[in-house]
Amino acid sequence: MADRSQYEELAQQISAIGAVKRGLARHLPAECPGGSAAVLALLDRYGEMRMSRLAELLAVNMSVTSRHVAHVADRGWIERAPDPDDRRSRILRLTPEGRDMLDELGRRTTDLFAHSLRDWSDDDVGRLNALLARLRDSFGDCRTVQTARD
Repeated sequence: MADRSQYEELAQQISAIGAVKRGLARHLPAECPGGSAAVLALLDRYGEMRMSRLAELLAVNMSVTSRHVAHVADRGWIERAPDPDDRRSRILRLTPEGRDMLDELGRRTTDLFAHSLRDWSDDDVGRLNALLARLRDSFGDCRTVQTARD
């Protein structure tokens, strides 16, 4: 187990990741802010879903989710179809235009990382990817443990 001071340093470094996220957000198209990009990315990753599931994945309340969904729907990036199991609900799914926007977001993000990390070796970038994935997985385990304790 690492020394406590290392965990304190890690907490500071993770907090500073906000600057990276803000830098990435500045490179998103103005018509596709971060919340909209998250909606598109989640629909791409998990497929069509109800708004309640999207709110859960975004970890925000339904009113915030509804605003994000309205924004992307107004631009034609998603469609809202009646849920065949419950006509009061809607199923959200990406449109071809939404996939095009995701492609554009991916290009911009990749280009920004390539530029910002141009002096990093392939091994350094690979290590960072592996360690961030491991960190994310560790927090998934913590969520499971926390739920078991509750």
